[in-house]
Amino acid sequence: MEVINNEQDIKEGKLAAIICHFWIVGLVIGFVMNLNKKNYFTSFYLRQMIGMNLAQFLNGVVVYAYLGDTAGWIVGILLFVGWLISLFGAIKGEEKLVPYVGEYFQDWFNQI
Repeated sequence: MEVINNEQDIKEGKLAAIICHFWIVGLVIGFVMNLNKKNYFTSFYLRQMIGMNLAQFLNGVVVYAYLGDTAGWIVGILLFVGWLISLFGAIKGEEKLVPYVGEYFQDWFNQI
């Protein structure tokens, strides 16, 4: 994984990285904001949030349906904690991976 050494990249991409944390609408806005510049910091958080949104969708469709409400709530709480970690990392200007699955999100969505 590439490491950000340029404070200017973080400064330029921070707003879009924060915006992409707010549901699908924020993800689309962050994606559009990043289309021309392709800021690495923004792209890092776009990949994280695409993965988190897919995980939340799967939680709602699969976990609740097949494992029940309790399992769905537990997974939902874990996803919320991961989202908070990611959001606070973006606010602080640091690359914070979502625990356990963040590396996978970076690999799976590396074209963004």
